[in-house]
This record gives sequence, structure tokens and C-alpha cells, in this order.
Amino acid sequence: MSNSWRFISTIAKKEIIEFVRDWRTLLALIVIPLLIFPALFIALPLLLQSEAAELDALDLEVVWQGQINDELQLAFNESNLLFTYEEMPTGIENLSDIGDDDERLRLQEVSAIFRLTEDGNASSWKFSILFLSTSEASNEARNRILNAITIWESGVVNGTIVEAGLDPETTLDPVTWDGDINETDAATKGEQAGLVLSLFIPMVIAIWTASSAIQPSIDMTAGERERGTLEALLCLPCTRMQLLAGKWLAVATITSTGVALQIGGLLFAISYLASSSVIGVPAISIASAILLLGAVVIFAIMVVAFELALAMKAHSVKEAGSLLGPAVLFIIFPALFTQVLNLDSIEEWWFAIPLVNILLAMRELLLDRVITEHVVIWVATSIFYAGLAAWFAARQFNREDLVASIS
Repeated sequence: MSNSWRFISTIAKKEIIEFVRDWRTLLALIVIPLLIFPALFIALPLLLQSEAAELDALDLEVVWQGQINDELQLAFNESNLLFTYEEMPTGIENLSDIGDDDERLRLQEVSAIFRLTEDGNASSWKFSILFLSTSEASNEARNRILNAITIWESGVVNGTIVEAGLDPETTLDPVTWDGDINETDAATKGEQAGLVLSLFIPMVIAIWTASSAIQPSIDMTAGERERGTLEALLCLPCTRMQLLAGKWLAVATITSTGVALQIGGLLFAISYLASSSVIGVPAISIASAILLLGAVVIFAIMVVAFELALAMKAHSVKEAGSLLGPAVLFIIFPALFTQVLNLDSIEEWWFAIPLVNILLAMRELLLDRVITEHVVIWVATSIFYAGLAAWFAARQFNREDLVASIS
């Protein structure tokens, strides 16, 4: 047993050292996974907030066609809209008929065109906003106009109700919620955070595990066949299974490092969001945490063994890339599919489907739901599928026509 482990560990160390000798590999392995979630949860919202603030500060040019209303003009005071007044164009069927104004909207000569006309009496109006939906400035102008119209309309309605001797608040909102709506939720902040994270964490872990194992799997199989170094490995005093185990351990170590760093970045992002009260820290029990770690490990065993086997079937690095690239889709589709399943009334047989069972298990565990029947099913079936993947990989390593170098 000691000699066997010595062979396996030596092969694994050799493969890891060769794979990480390039600084670009270290960059992809360490820096990128560590920065993904902080960039997603911290830098991206800050960037979006900055862009939104910049858009809010813009003075947008708008053409006002038709009649003028003094109260509405007051509502536009704080909107940063620069109006140019024109007569209502002739030959249009209704206020939403763009007519000849289409060209200047497309050329972005103006951000929007606002049309207003009185409908028979002073208490009834018709309006329309012509805009270009593919322009952020045009959309922003439209939203500002709609907000001002809402304020104006609310004032008109409230004034009419007051003139009729009624209370606007009780008349417009006769059914109200009693008390604080936030106090009616039985779920804690931690449980709510677990629900949010359960909708994308399993998918991210699955996709990242599958994608990060591709390059080392190719390099340690088809890459060595192209370089002619695999034959030298086969001359070592070790069995094919020991060689497979060493390569699997190397790929699993590299992949696990990337996933661990990505989770570290996630935890940092979650702690940042928790400090700003955007999202809470998920509250899960020790049992759920242990089972979640086990699910990730089993998933890694299965994926790494499967990708090693596919890469071993290829006769070149290019062919291996063509095989493993589409193979990631078999991870992405179940990952997306499991996000829409309702865990409250899910049938037990879902936890026996390959890949889907692990992803569903991660979702349940992030919600701190340890259901014995589900755990037994997904653990047993996942171990079985992982064993099949390892068996498939072992078969490839025992085929002389595939293991032999093509040099």
C-alpha cells in the first residue's frame, strides 16, 4: 500500500509541477477564480451605480409637441430635461403615430418627443412619448417624462377627490396592510440568503469544476501523447491504475484549488454584502456543511474521471479540445435545469438522475434541508456514477492502441 501511494503521489506531483510551471497557468488558476465573485458582487454593482448616476446627471433634449400644461411643467422642474416646443404635426392618425419624426429619433438629434393634447375638457388629457428603445439616453428621457406625468396625474386626481369632499388616502387605497410587512416572514435573514445563493452557487461550482478540469486533463493525456512523454511514464514500475490515480489526483488537486479559491472569493463577497445589509450570511448546520463538501468532492471525482477518459481517447490536443468543449454542455444544461425545479414538492426519483442529483443536493443543503431519504439516494447514486466514470477512465488507460504515443 505504501509503495502504491508513493507511485501515485509521485506521478501527481510531477504532473502538477509541469502544469503550473507557466506563470499564465498560475494566473488562471489562482488570480481569476479568486476575483470572480468579488468582481461580480462588488465591482459590477459599483460600476452600474456609477453609470446610473452619470445617466441621471445628463441634460436630455426633448421636443414637446402640442398643448402646454403649467402644472405638468412644474413637475418637470427637477427632471433635467431641456424642452423645445413645437406645434403638433399634421397628418398623424393618433399621438403615437411617429410620422416624419422617425428620422431625428434614429439620428438621436433629440432624446424623445413628448406629445400632449387636451381631450375635450380641462380635466382630461391624452399624451404619447416617442423614443428609441435601443438608446439609453432615449429610454432615460422616456422614464423621466413618465415619472413627471405620474406626479402630475396624482395631483390632479387628489385635487378632484378633495373637491368632492373625500379623503384621497382612504379613497384611493381603501385596503391597507396592518403592521410591518417584513415581520410576517418566518424565514430568517440567513435562510433568505441561503435561498438566494442556492439558485446559482451549485451551477457556478458545477460549471467551474467542469471547465477548470479541461485543460489539465488534456495536457496530462493527449498532450503527453503528442510530446511523446507518455511512453516513458508507461515504463515506470507502476500499474496503469496507479498511473491513472496519479493523473486523476493531479487534475483533482488543480481543479479543487480553483474551486476553493472561487469559494473563498464568494465568501469574501458575501461578507462584504452582509456588512452593507444587501444580503445576509447563509445559516446552515454542520451536517449540511459536511454533506455539501461531500457533494462537491463526489462531483469532482466523477467529472475529473470522465474528462480524463475523454481526453485519453483523443489522438491529439486539438481532438481532445473538440471532445471536451461540447462535453461541458452536459454539465451546463442540468445546472440550468435544476434551478427551476421546486424543492418543496420534488419527487425522490430526481435525486437518482446523474448530475441533477448532486446539483439538487447542493440546493437543498444551502437551504439547510437535510432530508434523510434524499441524502441516501443522492449519495448512493452519485458514488455509483463516480465509480462508473472511474471505470470508464481505467478502460481507456488499459487500451494499448490509445495509450501508445502517436510519435
